[in-house]
Amino acid sequence: METIHDLYREICSLVLFRMGEDNPLFGLIECLAQSKADDPSPALLRRASFCFRQLLEQAGQLSFHGDLWQGCLTWFLLTNENPFTLAREISGCQPNGLDALAQRELAVFWKLFHLDLCSTGKTFGGMLTTLPKLKGQTATNTAGGQITRLSAQLAQAADSQTFYQLLSEHYAVCGAGMFGVSYAFRLEDGEALSLRPIFRPDPVRLSDLVGYAEQKAQLVRNTLAFLEGKPANNVLLYGDSGSGKSTCVRGILQEFSGRGLRLIELYKHQFRRLADVLALVKDRGCKFLLFIDDLSFEDFEVEYKALKALIEGGLEARPANLLIYATSNRRHLIKETWNDRTDMEHSGDVHRSDTLEEKLSLANRFGLAINFSSPNRQQYHEMVLTLAQRAGVSMEKTTLFRLADAWEIRHGGVSGRTAQQFINDLVCGVEAL
Repeated sequence: METIHDLYREICSLVLFRMGEDNPLFGLIECLAQSKADDPSPALLRRASFCFRQLLEQAGQLSFHGDLWQGCLTWFLLTNENPFTLAREISGCQPNGLDALAQRELAVFWKLFHLDLCSTGKTFGGMLTTLPKLKGQTATNTAGGQITRLSAQLAQAADSQTFYQLLSEHYAVCGAGMFGVSYAFRLEDGEALSLRPIFRPDPVRLSDLVGYAEQKAQLVRNTLAFLEGKPANNVLLYGDSGSGKSTCVRGILQEFSGRGLRLIELYKHQFRRLADVLALVKDRGCKFLLFIDDLSFEDFEVEYKALKALIEGGLEARPANLLIYATSNRRHLIKETWNDRTDMEHSGDVHRSDTLEEKLSLANRFGLAINFSSPNRQQYHEMVLTLAQRAGVSMEKTTLFRLADAWEIRHGGVSGRTAQQFINDLVCGVEAL
């Protein structure tokens, strides 16, 4: 029968799924292998307790439900980027030269999944025997959901081959590394490029956005073409404030994240990092939306030139697995003055019409421009009625519409956002009826 010492030697020989020295899983296994008596040294006890604490903190941060030992092992396997997992992400389950090596190494993790910590870890005063008994909280984020789902499946794997197939399918469908456990990211400021996963993205769906059926259909059609490898356009969603432009993009992500769609949120001041973002995603198997919310420029800002080069015109082609979805309250994105309409300018710009063309060229490079205008009064009432029904508000229509009209006068005019805010207030009972 294989001992913990044999298992430790196998773990030390891993190539693809190698564990770092600072990995708490590796630390605990090493402590178990080095403990040769019922009374381990204080140094060994101290290291084991430190690693144990790290696993507890990791489980709390990830919010997954189930056996904590198996959950932490699953997290390591899900987020591991190596030649095998990346090949699966890019080419699916097509055979490659790393299959045999990956099967041998994942067989080691199958053994770890079923390691009897209750007997193996008894020399540590019962510390490690509690890991399989502890149950993480109910999954409340994308990472926790992935861990809970896959960990339960891996625990039921009858043999190492089934264990390997489950993970192989996950890498092929969901991707490897952080792209396999989260579908929304934000670019972190700093010298080194860093994408921070958003484990609790807005759960809004397209069906939650009342109205704008044609606009939603255009965006769905373009996104589906993108996911299917067909020609698709960069999209500019423009129009009145509160009309649902950003909600529509977030809804698209919720609809298609299961098909490999990922979103990276980028702010205007980060455009200087566009080349780094391209380098990060161009060789991945997922499809990426570069999301720029509330895009607009003052006439003295020049960051838009970097975005123009990315969309069309730069030396490096935009990767086929990336599209830009931007929202703006402005149709032409860059502030325009009346002086832009004439060549009779006294500030030194002789050919002012050329400047106008330069400003308009950014908006024109978005292949698809979708307008979101404020609803008329009837449409606003329809939004209010639909949202009220969803919220379980029972009220005579005439009264409901009268209160909604009074609300919008004091809160920014008719829009989908105003309608939702009115219903929220109505449900809370704050507004005097």
